[in-house]
Amino acid sequence: MTTMNTRTAARPLADVLGWSKGLVDPALRAAAGRLPEAMRRIAAYHFGWQDAAGRPATGDGGKALRPALVLLCAEAAGGEAADAVPAAVAVELVHNFSLLHDDVMDGDATRRHRATAWTVFGTGPAVLAGDALLSLAFEVLAPSGAANARLLSDATLALLEGQAADLDFEQRDDVTPAECVRMAEGKTAALLGASCTLGAAFGPAGTDGFGAFGRAVGLAFQHVDDLLGIWGDPAVTGKPVYSDLQNRKKSLPVVTALSSGTSAGADLAKLYARPDPLDEPELARAASLVESAGGRQWSQAQADALLAKALRDLTTAAPPSRATAELSALARLITTRTH
Repeated sequence: MTTMNTRTAARPLADVLGWSKGLVDPALRAAAGRLPEAMRRIAAYHFGWQDAAGRPATGDGGKALRPALVLLCAEAAGGEAADAVPAAVAVELVHNFSLLHDDVMDGDATRRHRATAWTVFGTGPAVLAGDALLSLAFEVLAPSGAANARLLSDATLALLEGQAADLDFEQRDDVTPAECVRMAEGKTAALLGASCTLGAAFGPAGTDGFGAFGRAVGLAFQHVDDLLGIWGDPAVTGKPVYSDLQNRKKSLPVVTALSSGTSAGADLAKLYARPDPLDEPELARAASLVESAGGRQWSQAQADALLAKALRDLTTAAPPSRATAELSALARLITTRTH
């Protein structure tokens, strides 16, 4: 397997993601099928497998980047992707647990071009469905050993701590860029780092360096996500225009702008301090102020620097192979994506 992986040319990213979904989706559906009926129905809707009435659907289930990272890291470490499928399923379940809860906490009405689960089934049922996905993740991962379960638990706790900080930031007007970076390291980077470490644990080469690669990619991912939360095209992202600004999110580019000491940053602070919702022209002005204060440029530069670091970490972690080339391409996709 390792020799063939080294000599085979890298596949196009669309093929890589399709291959990953082909391995993971059947196991993910089988796992979700063990949920209690009420939670199974909400999970099936959230994943895009069913509509609100329970009829089969072909909705967008997301990019599934984390499972792809698990499988590719398993191969890059000299293992078999098939052996890492339970870990790939587990991280996807944890990720979607966080999305179900995020949508409730942020009040988001759309995700992946559909109404969010809480708007369809109610807040309480959506939260319980998210809890069920989290429990299921550890059930799926348990046969691979206590060390892997502890790794995923640590990443989940870091994710929750980051989410708690994110909520706290909404009530504060003194958030610093360093605090915002630490929040993102937990909220987003921890699970991507764990995805890579878990995958590499299924290969003989070991996990050294893979986690650092995943964490750098994860922080770059959050920078790009925050940029899309302001300037992303709703037709592509599936979320309302200026959604992060309307929710007064203290995202990475916003906090950088607010801390810039510029007149644009001061004007942005005044808009963010208003208790009433911002209308469309005010949201557009807020976006312009973030850019004028340097927040947009800083976040993009950080994403680019983190990509470079991730690629260096990957070079340290594994020898050249098809899998490492595909991991590099996936990391580049994350920093140039539009949704």
